Amino acid sequence: MTDTGQLLTTPLHALHLSLGARMVPFAGYDMPVQYAAGVLKEHLHTRAKAGLFDVSHMGQVIVKAASGAYADAAAALERLVPVDILGLKEGRQRYGFFTDDQGGILDDLMITNRGDHLLVVVNAACKAADVAHMQTHLSGCSVTLLEDRALIALQGPAAEAVLASLAPDVAAMKFMDVRDVTLVGAACIVSRSGYSGEDGYEISVPATKAEELARALLAHPDCEAIGLGARDSLRLEAGLCLYGNDIDTTTSPIEAALEWAIQKVRKAGGDRTGGFPGADRILGELANGTTRRRVGLKPEGKAPVRAHARLYADAEGQTEIGEVTSGTFGPSAEGPVAMGYVPTEFADAGKQVFAEVRGKYLPVTVAALPFVTPTYKR
Repeated sequence: MTDTGQLLTTPLHALHLSLGARMVPFAGYDMPVQYAAGVLKEHLHTRAKAGLFDVSHMGQVIVKAASGAYADAAAALERLVPVDILGLKEGRQRYGFFTDDQGGILDDLMITNRGDHLLVVVNAACKAADVAHMQTHLSGCSVTLLEDRALIALQGPAAEAVLASLAPDVAAMKFMDVRDVTLVGAACIVSRSGYSGEDGYEISVPATKAEELARALLAHPDCEAIGLGARDSLRLEAGLCLYGNDIDTTTSPIEAALEWAIQKVRKAGGDRTGGFPGADRILGELANGTTRRRVGLKPEGKAPVRAHARLYADAEGQTEIGEVTSGTFGPSAEGPVAMGYVPTEFADAGKQVFAEVRGKYLPVTVAALPFVTPTYKR
């Protein structure tokens, strides 16, 4: 959002309007929540074929050491994240998160080894804070927010065929590979990754070429434009966290069931154990467990249980135990799906809890995540 309170727009804003998108404010931007087909059909199209998402509101940040050495930039960033960056191979990407001194999550992010520098993709709502955080703490490094690039996500089982129609070599990429690819005459950075649980790609493209590239992809018969509504239901079915809903500074990575993203080398006994904000708490929780955990939740019936619904141990609502953080109807799961936090003793799949919805206490079963099987190309 600008200083005058106006919503920002992405380089694809005019395209969204021309496609009949319903626009809504999101993280300070005017963004498409859905197109004419509607959220349900857009969701199912992405699961069946290929969906194109505008994620240009997210921040693309270059981190480069003054020495020009990747290892120096990686070592600096490791002081802010509990993730192995030094061991990340060139042309590979890894999920991570900034933590604070209390072990809470400041933001989650994607980190790529680009040879002589790092490319870090951060969430839109945290963009300014994340850049300031890195500029303050990454001594000996330049931190540059790329203002002249768009970011497009192409997701679904037909994503490979759609993108390969423009650049055949992308078919050889594996999950979390990143490479330079020329698309519609533009120098793009393509990662085989995404936020839907499906195979797919994220494409960093010069802003001036973004609409041309989007139209070229949408010209493929299997590709359709998809809005934020379906993006949310897709990521929730895939068990993926949304910053500000499922994770924030009040949640630790271990409470959030994200310990898989902390590599052995950064854990107790590893060669580079600790050294990141909140390490004492996070390593302590790795060793000793937590009092609560993020879990999947399957409400009975067809009615979704939304974020902020209170969770109880009993059908009378006498003992409050937690809260739903994300909830919607899952078109592929063919029923409502949700995530939330419950005490560890309630976190096993199959446990029953109760959600308060309009004064009633509805039965909800703790479920294993994800709700749909990912189709990443490994």
